[in-house]
Amino acid sequence: MAGRRLILLLVVAFLAGASASGGRASKSAQFDLLRLASYSFPELARSNRYRLATIIARLRLTADGAPAAERRRTRETAAGSAAAAAAFAMPLGSGAYTGIGQYFARFRVGTPAQAFLLVADTGSDLTWVKCRRPASSNSSSSHSRYSSSSAAGRAFRPEKSRTWAPISCASDTCIKSLPFSLATCPTPGTACAYDYRYKDGSAARGTVGTESATIALSGPKARKTKLKGLVLGCSSSYSGPSFAASDGVLSLGYSDISFASHAASRFGGRFSYCLVDHLSPRNATSYLTFGPNPAVYSTSSSSPSSCPTARAPPRARETPLVLDTRMRPFYDVSVKAISVAGEFLKIPRTVWDVETGGGVILDSGTSLTVLAKPAYRAVVAALSKKLVGIPRVILDPFEYCYNWTSPTTGEDIDVDVPKLAVHFAGKARLEPPGKSYVIDAAPGVKCIGVQEGPWPGVSVIGNILQQEHLWEFDLKNRRLRFQRSRCTH
Repeated sequence: MAGRRLILLLVVAFLAGASASGGRASKSAQFDLLRLASYSFPELARSNRYRLATIIARLRLTADGAPAAERRRTRETAAGSAAAAAAFAMPLGSGAYTGIGQYFARFRVGTPAQAFLLVADTGSDLTWVKCRRPASSNSSSSHSRYSSSSAAGRAFRPEKSRTWAPISCASDTCIKSLPFSLATCPTPGTACAYDYRYKDGSAARGTVGTESATIALSGPKARKTKLKGLVLGCSSSYSGPSFAASDGVLSLGYSDISFASHAASRFGGRFSYCLVDHLSPRNATSYLTFGPNPAVYSTSSSSPSSCPTARAPPRARETPLVLDTRMRPFYDVSVKAISVAGEFLKIPRTVWDVETGGGVILDSGTSLTVLAKPAYRAVVAALSKKLVGIPRVILDPFEYCYNWTSPTTGEDIDVDVPKLAVHFAGKARLEPPGKSYVIDAAPGVKCIGVQEGPWPGVSVIGNILQQEHLWEFDLKNRRLRFQRSRCTH
């Protein structure tokens, strides 16, 4: 245990939100999501670089020495069990109130339940909330050197929850499942502690326990119930700009301790989300669903309340969900090619291959899509070639930006954005709307909204490229399904 060290340095702020509502039995669990308020795209691009550094650091940690629990998949969704067959739903409210490029869910945790706003993050394995401990608390000696002050807003009070149970620093969960846990363990009764450090100067420190989330079952006999045994981080010390408007993070990553793994094991082994336009107003909502999502199978995406039938094939396109242990907690997908205006680009296959230092992950916590250098160069060259007649402008840090305003009318010019398609294994292809990759970056200005990543290195499909699509992560069958959707109820 003495050799266990904190070696993961996180570099992006996890900003967040949360609340609950529900479904039952064969129904689905839905978490409503809402896009955040408007923000500066140059600042978003800079934040994206921090996020990419986080991903690289985590993947390096996994490759160099992933905890045994990460390798064994001991809690990989029990979707074939009787419990999974009796899946129930957890609808949640949604909201957005700051200028950060994330999607948020409302989350209710503790007994009695306390409500929080948490970022829905497929790149995270630990769900954590801001926490306030009483000044006299001495429940963890390793925690005593940290401030127990709380930022303005909501803070979890573990001493007021009847279902909070600290996890010991000597436990397997602490030693094997938390790569960011501290090595300090004075006694077996000391709570497992963690310490996040971010390159923007932010930090979050706390202890880990198990808790219960309140969910609202849907269906004809709607009622509230508890989802027990969640691994929850209680951050009683946090500082820096990252957490100014945050409550924490809802972990949707592929991990033994993530909320996604825990909930999916009781919801048919799958979860899905649909992201509204990233510039939508605050009252535009979409949903995060645990369990079978009827919209994936219905013949009309406008009728999400209808139940899927055995005879109705899914409308969604389907590709393997790789779930490579070297990529955990991220979701690896098998990309075969990218085309622009129907022409396949000359991108080395090694860029898409984990075995050769590449690979692609689908990440709800990254805003702008990041492509490893050979793919980035090919994509921006093809897109800019089609946009050559539009006046170029400079907008740091984007490389290709255009004056999209007509000098005569002052309105947006009528130019078709060349169609980009991402081709996955199994003949599935993602054809996002033009606004997802040629984005509105400033008044009258559009930019090619992808960023260059290092090579060798992983490519990341961000949430802007995912917008206005329904995505289902079928962990039981290792399948990813997606389809265009307005992402409305």
